[in-house]
Amino acid sequence: MALKQMKIEVNNAVFSLPYHVAKEEGFYEEEGLDIELVRAGSGRDRDKEVPEVPIEDHTQVPSYGWHEGIEKGEFALYRACEWGQIRRTQDSCQDVRVLSKRSSVATQAIVVRADSPYQIPMDLKDKLVAVNMHAGSHYISLSMLGGYLGKEHTRVGHVGGPKQRLKFLEEGKVDAIAVMEPWITVATKLGYRIISEAFYDGAEVADPSVDSETFDAVNRALNKAVAKLNSGDGVKPYLKYMISEVPEEICKLTEEDFYLQRFRYLEVPRYYAPEEYGQIQDWMVDWGLLEAESVYDKIIEERKTA
Repeated sequence: MALKQMKIEVNNAVFSLPYHVAKEEGFYEEEGLDIELVRAGSGRDRDKEVPEVPIEDHTQVPSYGWHEGIEKGEFALYRACEWGQIRRTQDSCQDVRVLSKRSSVATQAIVVRADSPYQIPMDLKDKLVAVNMHAGSHYISLSMLGGYLGKEHTRVGHVGGPKQRLKFLEEGKVDAIAVMEPWITVATKLGYRIISEAFYDGAEVADPSVDSETFDAVNRALNKAVAKLNSGDGVKPYLKYMISEVPEEICKLTEEDFYLQRFRYLEVPRYYAPEEYGQIQDWMVDWGLLEAESVYDKIIEERKTA
């Protein structure tokens, strides 16, 4: 019997690690799938897309960012932070929908230089934090700082990927940066200081070609990978995917450098309840990041088998 072919985007390894594990361990084939993992970015070079100065107006940054391939038919399924996925689903021209939460419960940290005077989130009042707009670093920074400082004193600016944000911090172009793993580990190994850190969910988004049967098969493969990540040696054998994202001239990482409690992978699907989505929507609308009309039924679709 022929395997069903499908293209799935993988972005930073910390968010997509179960997909890599499922590929490496042959779990897709066990579920009748021939999966091609497509790298995020459609071949673009982030180093060539860095603004001269951080962009503080989020309306000047396209919401799709690094994931525009789903609008071009380059892949059928991908995951990223839940707020960004909700916004991109609102903006989609290809009838994509949020199907469930992703497996990865990720963390981002706001980091400052070792010589910075800032020690706690309140110290960042009116200070510029480098992020990737419409991605986890953007939204989690608003979440971490907004409660302390209020909207009027919370400043974030789009720079690009974590490597680019780190360079801006090194050069003194921003006061702080928000980064995920493995860049939190990079920052601490280089002597930078964590000001704040928080965990957050992500969401799986698919186009209409992903039917319930296929989605369930993908999830069965992912859950085998999640079981692998949560037993035995855990994530350690697969940290190589994160280590490979960091150029050695910036920092040479080893497995021993990582704080393993930062890595959390749960079984999927993890569906959104309407009231839970409503709380997220209210927060995004309040920050001017989503339209009030983007209600649950327009964004979320549960594709379950009978």
